[in-house]
Amino acid sequence: MKNLIIASTSTLHGSQYLEYLLPELRQHFKNCKKIVFIPYARPSGISHEQYTEKVAQAFAQIDIKVAGLHEFENAAHAIQNAEGIFTGGGNTFLLVFQLYKHQLMTVLSDTLKKGTPYLGCSAGSNITGLSMQTTNDMPIIYPPSFDTLGMIPFNLNPHYLDPDLQSKHMGETRETRITEFHAFNTVPVLGLREGSWLEVKGEKITLKGNLSARLFRKNQTPEEFESGSDLSFLGKL
Repeated sequence: MKNLIIASTSTLHGSQYLEYLLPELRQHFKNCKKIVFIPYARPSGISHEQYTEKVAQAFAQIDIKVAGLHEFENAAHAIQNAEGIFTGGGNTFLLVFQLYKHQLMTVLSDTLKKGTPYLGCSAGSNITGLSMQTTNDMPIIYPPSFDTLGMIPFNLNPHYLDPDLQSKHMGETRETRITEFHAFNTVPVLGLREGSWLEVKGEKITLKGNLSARLFRKNQTPEEFESGSDLSFLGKL
């Protein structure tokens, strides 16, 4: 049974890394003494070692040890035997490129379907959808496919921002970009605001956090869903 937390962000303004999620993570990873961290997204270009150390410091607060996936000689075996798994944010193109390069996309998907607890933030959340095509990231490297894990039956747009009516910026809004995606695709897209996350238990998908999320479907008016909403119906469309 799938057991995932899919968060828009790792860090809220004015808080420490993963601080706002730690109470949830303590429960989510309650049976884990050590988790495997996938550092491939490398935010700001930091090394795998630097990224893993940052994550280790956060998880130490809930008495969980962290091992970076890059530390293992056999990455597939490490994923398959992990007590828990966390994929951090950064660049989704790079993350997906590396997962395909090391032949881990299917391995990770199969492992999560068996119930290994998973946390994804930002890029690590993008990959839980059907594809990575609604990421906000720059295409700094070309992955062999945009297809991702398919743990949820839709795509995400983490860090979703509402249009600022006071802004003089004339560029595209997130809603505009998602509408462009729907010119060629029918996959629903959930705009996940900062501090919000999805809890996935089996096939049940529940919106958590203090904010609503905005759902976009092709040729339909966007809808707002309040925290606590059951989004499982998207798997039946």
